[in-house]
Amino acid sequence: MQNLLKILQRYSNFLVFIALEVAAFLLISLNSAYPRSSILSTANNAIAWQYEQISNISGYFGLRHQNELLAKENAALRNQISSMQLSPHTDTIRYESAKVVQMTTNRLHNYLTINRGSKDGLQKGQGVRNEEGVVGIVRTVGRNYSVVMPIINTQTNLSCRFTKNDYIGTLQWDGKDNRFAQLADVTTHMVVNPGDTIVTSGLSPVFPEGIPVGIVESSTLKEGESYHSIRVRLHTNFKRLKYVEVVQNANQQEQEELTDGLD
Repeated sequence: MQNLLKILQRYSNFLVFIALEVAAFLLISLNSAYPRSSILSTANNAIAWQYEQISNISGYFGLRHQNELLAKENAALRNQISSMQLSPHTDTIRYESAKVVQMTTNRLHNYLTINRGSKDGLQKGQGVRNEEGVVGIVRTVGRNYSVVMPIINTQTNLSCRFTKNDYIGTLQWDGKDNRFAQLADVTTHMVVNPGDTIVTSGLSPVFPEGIPVGIVESSTLKEGESYHSIRVRLHTNFKRLKYVEVVQNANQQEQEELTDGLD
């Protein structure tokens, strides 16, 4: 208490000066319409700015939670759509949402790690997609995490088809640009045009039919060759990939066991 009194005594002149300045300022503002409105406007603007910053900060920290909820809702909605479709065997497919926790995009053998594992029903060989299109295939499964080999991996082959005529081709990546891949095994009698839409063929149990893959960017046919050289712009933007859905086909193991050893 004595220390407080000493401080007040030492700065008494300065404190009196501040008090008189505040009193004069209030008298002017209360007796003049323009200064009063100006002060109120400035105060309102300051308060609004503070609320905006608080809202932005709160929104930033809440965004992760909202994104996770949205990913789960998307998976649930896709499960509902799958169960309502009339095509055969769609009731055997469900989707499990997951978050990407690690990923590479600049290697020949890229991979990504997701926060779902065997405790969530994941198995090696299951397909992975997001809201844009195909992502890749599960290759290693732990209890809590799994490693996915994306389609931007030179070891990945994906069976695809053209939506315009159901013609089949094989999607491969040349290791150069993570925005593009190449569609192989399309013979010369097939007419290929830029803008043609490519989707999954459904000829393997990994992915159901019709999941978006990309669109034809360009196609060339050199003299003497039997196949088109087709460049496909991928729908999935791997640079922004955060949330995915694992395709869980209840009949996948049986289908794969029946075809093992036939190649």
